[in-house]
Amino acid sequence: MFTGIIEEIGVISNLKSELGNLHISVKSNITNELKIDQSVAHNGVCLTVVAINDDEYTVTAIKETLDKTSLNTLNVGDQVNLERAMKLGDRLDGHIVQGHVDQTGVCTEIKEENGSWIFTFKYDSKLNNITIEKGSITVNGTSLTVVNSKKDTFSVAIIPYTYEHTNFNTFKKGTVINLEFDVLGKYVSKLVSLNN
Repeated sequence: MFTGIIEEIGVISNLKSELGNLHISVKSNITNELKIDQSVAHNGVCLTVVAINDDEYTVTAIKETLDKTSLNTLNVGDQVNLERAMKLGDRLDGHIVQGHVDQTGVCTEIKEENGSWIFTFKYDSKLNNITIEKGSITVNGTSLTVVNSKKDTFSVAIIPYTYEHTNFNTFKKGTVINLEFDVLGKYVSKLVSLNN
């Protein structure tokens, strides 16, 4: 379980494919605090630490994860948003994030507005995921508030701190991102579809 508050930006140092799996090595300032078997969210995808070597650690993504997320687009040198699992008793500063990406989306517009940025994303609405105005959404692991919610698009407002301390500053038009929709919204959507 995560909160969507990014702790650190890691840098991809190595990618190794093996039998449909992808071993992802990451350099980060929190590596010395990690341990084997620990869960870490990478751009919102919960993965298990399988090896640690100095300031670099490795996680493994299976084929299903690669098929459903943007991890299959990673290159050496790319930045990834990192968050360790929350501790019981800590404040929940973002919202409840499971680390289970629902689908990918694509950045369609970036607009600078008086010291902040408005990012707009498009996603496939046929998968029955929804956003609501002022509801929660997780973009690349970052807990955000939805603005301008439509059937297959939504926008988020990014303040300078978030822009500087996440990989939002690397986004361009066409960037593929991971989306985890609000867990309460997913239950409501499922109940409505069962009753129709």
